[in-house]
Amino acid sequence: MSRFSPEVEAVLRQAGWFPQRRIDLGAWQISMREFSWHAAATRFLQEFGGIRVEVSGPGVSCARVPFEFDPELAVGEEERFAEFSEVFGRRFFPVGELGQGEFFLAIDDEAVLYYLSARLFRLGQVDSALACLASGVAAERLDPPAANGA
Repeated sequence: MSRFSPEVEAVLRQAGWFPQRRIDLGAWQISMREFSWHAAATRFLQEFGGIRVEVSGPGVSCARVPFEFDPELAVGEEERFAEFSEVFGRRFFPVGELGQGEFFLAIDDEAVLYYLSARLFRLGQVDSALACLASGVAAERLDPPAANGA
């Protein structure tokens, strides 16, 4: 049984993904030293790094927009990722962009994908998140936890 529906798998394969795909992360590990690498980011980028998915048009619950897995697209945004990590109590690592750079894509250390700009949106665990991105399924907006005593 495949990890993805036939439609999602076709979209990913057209972008260059295939089962057991593994790329070398050496250059990214050097250029992304200012970010907090973790095992989930490493696993994800080894499999999906360098892929740009060209989708468009109506989706299930939102428009389908292109997305790309390249962590260097977030260079210069270290502070933003550190802030989100602190506020939400998770270690977010950048993995790419959604749309034409409107949102950064991030993964936490539990292998959950998100997109963020001024707000944070949860897509879900990797396989279901990729299905959401490829199919145009809206993500869940997350609000910062309430401060103690608020």
